[in-house]
Amino acid sequence: MPTPDWEDLDDFLDAEEFAVQAVIELQDATSRTVTGIYDDPYLNAELGEYDMDTSRPRFTCKEADVQGVTRGDTISIDGTVMDIMTSPQPDGTGMALLDLAPRG
Repeated sequence: MPTPDWEDLDDFLDAEEFAVQAVIELQDATSRTVTGIYDDPYLNAELGEYDMDTSRPRFTCKEADVQGVTRGDTISIDGTVMDIMTSPQPDGTGMALLDLAPRG
């Protein structure tokens, strides 16, 4: 899907502002550096009468930068390595979301 004309995604993902650089390691032993927004929001999951306090790390970046990324690849953000839990989830604007999970 093409990037909308009204938005320059490189301006939006400026690493000098609030975006970060990350290194994605693919299962075929290749890697790529991408720029995006890392977020780790609080999540209170409920299962019946049980509550679990946890977080839900995710990385939002340009869809074109994560073509071919799949579940099982890893991402390193500021020295922290996390597992990529889903294939990129495009949002229709040229951006995509990666769901992550801490290792360990």
